[in-house]
Amino acid sequence: MASSSSTASSSTASPGKVSAGGAAVGSASSGDGGGGRGGRGGRSAGAVARVRRQLPTSPWLFAAPGLLVVAIFILYPFVSTVVNAFTDRRTLIPGEFVGLANFRELLHDEMFWIGLRNSTLYVLGVVPALVLLPLLLALLVQKNIPGIAFFRSAFYTPVVASIVVVGLIWVWLLDERGLVNSLLEAIGVGRVGFLSDQWLLLLSAMTVTVWKGLGYYMIIYLAALANVPRELHEAAAVDGAGAVRRFLTVTVPAVRSTMVLVGALSSVAAFKVFSEVYLMAGPGGGPAGEDTTLVMLVQRTGTGLTGRVGYASAISVVVFVVTVALMLLVLRADRKEDA
Repeated sequence: MASSSSTASSSTASPGKVSAGGAAVGSASSGDGGGGRGGRGGRSAGAVARVRRQLPTSPWLFAAPGLLVVAIFILYPFVSTVVNAFTDRRTLIPGEFVGLANFRELLHDEMFWIGLRNSTLYVLGVVPALVLLPLLLALLVQKNIPGIAFFRSAFYTPVVASIVVVGLIWVWLLDERGLVNSLLEAIGVGRVGFLSDQWLLLLSAMTVTVWKGLGYYMIIYLAALANVPRELHEAAAVDGAGAVRRFLTVTVPAVRSTMVLVGALSSVAAFKVFSEVYLMAGPGGGPAGEDTTLVMLVQRTGTGLTGRVGYASAISVVVFVVTVALMLLVLRADRKEDA
């Protein structure tokens, strides 16, 4: 009996020791874990402190390559053009400061006024078409019907095509022996001087610009039309509004801000037109140079070994001022409508 009691007591005491030892081991383990977390917390705090110390300079390091590109290819040419506009610099001659002499000469230069007239007519002829026609085109291709993806790609193809290739194709089409004149002659109309008449040449260049820009602005309008609530059209239809009335009362107000954007972009691009007219009219600017635009005049005046860089820079400054004025006029008109 005594021995069994001692055995029982020893067996009872053993678990107590084990449990005590286990508790001690657990306490040690938890202490180690706390120390590990404390160490990681200290390292994290140090890393955060280093990041905070780097924040004032790090953004400039990331932006430095882009700022360098802008400074070299945009800011420096702009400042150089403005400075040269007040000098008589030529291609191989540095030139001297002449004040406003170049701008006074512009007022008496017949070719400058011809270029200003053609550039202004280009804006008046191209911008309304590029504001309205891409919107109508976007409404046509907006619906999800079989095969509509093909037409969207077809309308956008001229945008990605090279302007040189596009210009040459249209020259071949509109030439006196081209496809269009051949068809007109076949039906008895006779040949038309699309590329030899002053006004027809300018109108042909406008047509090319509109044809090439339709797909680009169509994509912009598609993005805007996707945000127009369908409930507005349904409510207008319930009220008895037809397709034309829904277009004028629902679609146009919903995309008016996009129309302003398209108008501003197309105005600037039209006033600075060069490639279309240059390819179709040639370096001389059409018959007697009557189709010369301002940018063509800059290219013709400021290039070559005897190019008048200072005078061409003065024309460039005028082009810049007019384009900024066009954008401000469009934005002001938009603000008046909002008011």
